[in-house]
Amino acid sequence: MNFYFEGAKVLDRLDAKQGSIKGVIATLPEKDRKRTAALVIETLKYKSVLNDVLDASKLLKEEKKITSRNLALVLLHDLLLAKGIQASEGPVKQAILRHKTRLHSEFTRIKIKKGVKSVTELAATGDERAAKIPRYVRINTSCWSTEEAVETFIARGYSLDGPFAHSKGFARDEHIPDLLLFSPDIQLSDDPLYTAGKLILQDKASCFPAYILSPPDDDNGVVIDATAAPGNKTSHLSALMQNKGTLYAFERDKRRFATLQMMLAKARCKNVQPVNADFLTVSPDDPKYNSVTHILLDPSCSGSGIVNRLDHLLESESESMDDRETRLNKLADFQLMMIKHAMKFPSVKRIVYSTCSIHAAENEHVVRDALQSEECLSGRFDLASPGDVLPAWKRRGIPEEMNNPADAASLVRCSPGEDATNGFFVSLFVRQISTAEAENKKRKGAPCANGDEETPSEDTAIRRRNKKKKRKKPQALTVSS
Repeated sequence: MNFYFEGAKVLDRLDAKQGSIKGVIATLPEKDRKRTAALVIETLKYKSVLNDVLDASKLLKEEKKITSRNLALVLLHDLLLAKGIQASEGPVKQAILRHKTRLHSEFTRIKIKKGVKSVTELAATGDERAAKIPRYVRINTSCWSTEEAVETFIARGYSLDGPFAHSKGFARDEHIPDLLLFSPDIQLSDDPLYTAGKLILQDKASCFPAYILSPPDDDNGVVIDATAAPGNKTSHLSALMQNKGTLYAFERDKRRFATLQMMLAKARCKNVQPVNADFLTVSPDDPKYNSVTHILLDPSCSGSGIVNRLDHLLESESESMDDRETRLNKLADFQLMMIKHAMKFPSVKRIVYSTCSIHAAENEHVVRDALQSEECLSGRFDLASPGDVLPAWKRRGIPEEMNNPADAASLVRCSPGEDATNGFFVSLFVRQISTAEAENKKRKGAPCANGDEETPSEDTAIRRRNKKKKRKKPQALTVSS
């Protein structure tokens, strides 16, 4: 019966919007994960029908032993749609079985009312946009090369004809060097290459932050991933660093931290030091972190850009514009706090801020507020030039959402349904150096450090401060849809 209690807890967390289906399931113990995931996903597919049966039977009113609606749903699923409740006899199971005939009767009545010929017709349909997104597979170059991976798949009968040509067609991505594209229908979660950590199932847009950050790949590099769990971006950073230097991976939640550790071990990340702490509590002046030069920020967001094969199963509750604005503003305040904290690290040169949101409130507005902050001005930060931020990617930020419309060209956006990815946003802040510092480097024959722009920092600070004085603070954040 513990299996059903665990499934009910997952549904409770999803109802409380504590994460995506994939994210919440990833926090489960590995030995139980596959079975619990199957139960949760199948229950969600038929949740509407199961709720109708539950209400019509008045089960929850008559059986006090069943105190959780979600527990009733997972049990009802196995009773009506699987091979029966897979648990030993007990009061909870007996509470369901006492109503077995009535439950089956209500289920049959609903099928007749809906005019379906098979049970599968009762399942929730998926988001059509998900079918247009290939199955992205990042090659974990900490284990083997992309060339070796391509040869392996070709030896298995796959061909480089593109992900939509046929079931065994695949392609190399044009923007991320170590990313392969497969048919959306392919299943690789049980593939030996995946279980061995050689393949990482990661959406293309999710690969942009680490790639744009461009971390150092030498023994002296020091990098921070500020919100690391479940670990896909962390393992990507580690691979780009060629497993050299030091990568601090922060995660404050204990359960997600355990998931992070498991993921990093599986991906053979030898240069990562996981830290079970809140990044915001870390002192930038701590000797352990004051040599950090690159920081990746991918903080909590609304997740409004996620269009995957599972989350369409979650019911979208109606939300008023005022409630949505309040929720987005709270997220934006936290996101801005993360950026400003990252800018306090004395040696940091490059900071990537990303979200899986489509809302300007969490994207352009957070960036424009960060650019006006004291931390940005005193730290001499500015947005990287467009040519330093995935130049081959066409979709950019929204000009009218920025104080300086030209800044939008430095921002990367991904649109679900149009770019064959989930919705995503990426920005890159770089620390500038003064003209005097640049000239001094040139006299010594040293190039500017990675992330430094040869632009007078005094001029930039004055320009930003003047803009701040001229513009009044917006009364409310607008929302991009």
